[in-house]
Amino acid sequence: MTAMLESYAAGRWFRSEAEGEPLLDAATGEEVARISAAGLDLAGMVDHARDVGGPAIRDLTFHERAQLLKELAAHLSADKDEIYALSARTGATRRDSLVDVDGGFGTLFSYASKGRRELPADTVVLDGPTEPLGRAGTFVGQHLYVSRPGVAVQINAFNFPVWGMLEKLAPAFLAGMPSIVKPASQTAYLTELVVRRIVESGILPEGSLQLLCGSATTLLDHLGPMDSVAFTGSAHTAGILRDHPNVLHAGVRLGVEADSLNCSILGPDVTPDDPELELFVKALVAEMTVKAGQKCTAIRRAIVPESLVDTVVGLTAERLARVVVGDPRNPDVRMGALASLAQRDEVRKAVEALRASADLVVGDPDHVELVDADAERGAFLAPLLLRAHAGAVEPHEVEPFGPVSTVLTYATLEEAVALAARGSGSLVGSVVTHDPEVARRVVLGLAPWHGRILVLDRDDAGESTGHGSPLPVLVHGGPGRAGGGEELGGIRGVLRHMQRTAIQASPDLMTAITGRWTTGARRRVEAVHPFRKSLAELRIGDSIESPSRTVTLEDIAHFADFTGDTFYAHTDEEAARANPLFGGIVAHGYLVVSLAAGLFVEPNPGPVLANFGVDSLRFLTPVKAGDAISVRLTVKQITPRTNADYGEVRWDAVVSNAAGDPVATYDVLTLVAKRWPPVEGDGEGTTG
Repeated sequence: MTAMLESYAAGRWFRSEAEGEPLLDAATGEEVARISAAGLDLAGMVDHARDVGGPAIRDLTFHERAQLLKELAAHLSADKDEIYALSARTGATRRDSLVDVDGGFGTLFSYASKGRRELPADTVVLDGPTEPLGRAGTFVGQHLYVSRPGVAVQINAFNFPVWGMLEKLAPAFLAGMPSIVKPASQTAYLTELVVRRIVESGILPEGSLQLLCGSATTLLDHLGPMDSVAFTGSAHTAGILRDHPNVLHAGVRLGVEADSLNCSILGPDVTPDDPELELFVKALVAEMTVKAGQKCTAIRRAIVPESLVDTVVGLTAERLARVVVGDPRNPDVRMGALASLAQRDEVRKAVEALRASADLVVGDPDHVELVDADAERGAFLAPLLLRAHAGAVEPHEVEPFGPVSTVLTYATLEEAVALAARGSGSLVGSVVTHDPEVARRVVLGLAPWHGRILVLDRDDAGESTGHGSPLPVLVHGGPGRAGGGEELGGIRGVLRHMQRTAIQASPDLMTAITGRWTTGARRRVEAVHPFRKSLAELRIGDSIESPSRTVTLEDIAHFADFTGDTFYAHTDEEAARANPLFGGIVAHGYLVVSLAAGLFVEPNPGPVLANFGVDSLRFLTPVKAGDAISVRLTVKQITPRTNADYGEVRWDAVVSNAAGDPVATYDVLTLVAKRWPPVEGDGEGTTG
C-alpha cells in the first residue's frame, strides 16, 4: 500500500503532490494512507472513458462482456487474503468482510451468469414483441435498448468499499458503459487495492474502469446527456448533486441511494413459543452488529406488538450481551469498529437525539468492553437498543448509522404499517410472521414505501439471506427518503443504463436492425433443409414449408387413448358439438404440435443436436377431423454459446389449415452445432 493513494486515470496511475488527508485504521488509529486528488485531470478521465473505454466495451457482445465479468470474478476470488487483511483496517471482522468482499465477487459472478443466459449474443436488447402499425403488415414497431455512448460515474459510501463498487460496475459494464469510481475517502484504500488487482489482470478493456481517490470537485461539470451518476450516501450530499446544473439542465441521469430508516415488523400472530420470535430477535441483533450497524439496509426500527415488547427487549438484551466487541482481526470478536472516530461521534449525536423520545435500555454510548483494542484510539461503540415512548417522532426522522436500533410498539396491523410509513421511504422492510393473512396485509401496506420486503418465517428461514442483504437478482433501492433510485435487479440493472428507443420500419428493415426475424419479412426457402445446416451456415430468415397432412378421427382417438387425455372435446361428439368454441370433436392442441414436428423435422443425424423447448405456444383455431395442416418454420434468432461447440436457434413456427388460417403459433428452440461434421481438436467442445 502506498503512502499516498493513487487514482487510475487515462491508462496510468496518478499520485497527487499534495500533502493529502490522513486515513486511519478504524481499530487502532494508525495511519493507513493519505488521500488527495489535487492535480488530477478530471476532464481527461471523462474523455478517456468516452473515447477509449466505451468503444472497446461496445465492440463486445453481451455474452463477451459477461465472460469477462466471470473471468474477473474468478481472478479476484482466487487470491483475496490481502483484500481481507486490508479490510480489517476499515473496522470489519472477517464476517463483515465476507459480506463486502465475497458479496462483491458474487455479484460479478451473478451478472456474468445472467448476461449469458438472459441477454442475446448481440449488442441490442429487444423490449417486448413487435407492434403491428398497419393493416397490411408492412409497417411495424419495435422497442429496443441500445448502449449509450457515455460514462457511468459512481460515488460510493464508506461502508462497502468493495461490494459498493462492483455492484455498480457489473451492470454498467454489461450495458456497454465505462465506469469512473469515486470511493468514500475513509475506506478508499481498500477500493484502490481491488482496482489495482483489476487493472493488473488486464481482463477488462482499457478505459472500462478508472478510479478517483479524493474529492470529485468538478467531475460533474464534465458530464452530459449520455452520462449517468450513481450516488450512495447522505441525503444532504444527494441534494447538492440534484441541484447541479448538468443534472438539472444537461440531461445527466442521477440515481440516488440515501438515508433509510428500515424497519422490521413482528406479526401479531407470533407467540413466545413460536420460532418466529427467535427469528425476529436473531435478525435484529445481526442487523445491529454486522458491519457495526453501518449498513444502509440495517434495521433501525423494530416494530413489535405491545404484548411482546418486554419479551423482545429482554431476549435482544441477552443476545447483545454475548456480542464480543474489539479488534476485528481477533477471531473471537463478533463486532469491530466503526469506520472512523468522526463516524462514532455522528452516531453518538444521533443516539442523543433519539433519547428525546426513547429510553436507552441496552448499552452505553460512552463505554464499551473491548477485546484486544484501545477505546481511545479505535472507533468502537457498544450495541445500543432504545425503547420508544408513545408518539415518538425521532425514530422516524433520525438515522443512527451504527449499531443502534429502536423498539416501537403497535396495537393493530394498521398502526404497524403506519409506523413503517413514517420513515418516508426505505430500502428494505421485513415482516416476521407465519400467518398468510398478516403477511399479505403487511406486505401490501409496506410495498409503496419500500424497495424490497422480506417475509420471514420458520419455512424460509433456513435459506433466507437475511433482512439486510441486497441480492444482485433483486432491485436494490427505495422510494422517498431512500433516494428514489434503483440498482441491481438482475437484467433490470443493466437496462437502466441503456436507452430504450421505439423503432418504426418495414419487417425487412426491422429484421436487419434487430438481428431477429420479424413477421412479414422475407424468408428464404432453399433445397437444403435448414436442419442440415450448421450454425455457421444458417441465416436469419432461412425457412421451410412442409407438405400437408390430414388429421383423422383415428388420429384423435389414438392420441386420446395413448396419452390418457380424454377431455370431452376430443372424445364426445355430442358434448363437443354443444360447446360453441368447437362445434364438434377437435384435435388435441398437443396432437397438432406433435404432428407439426413430424412435418418439419429432418430425422437423420446432423447439426441439430436437440430440441430444448417451445416458447409462446398458442392454439388459435380448432382443428377438426378432415382438416389438413402444414407448417412454416423460419430461423428467427441465432445465439452462439461462447464456451460450447453449439449455439441456440429460435425458429418461428406457424401451423396453418388448408384455408391458410393459423391454427397454432410458437417458437421452437434447438441446439445446433457450430460446424458439421464436427472438427476435432478445434479447441471447442466444452459446455461451461
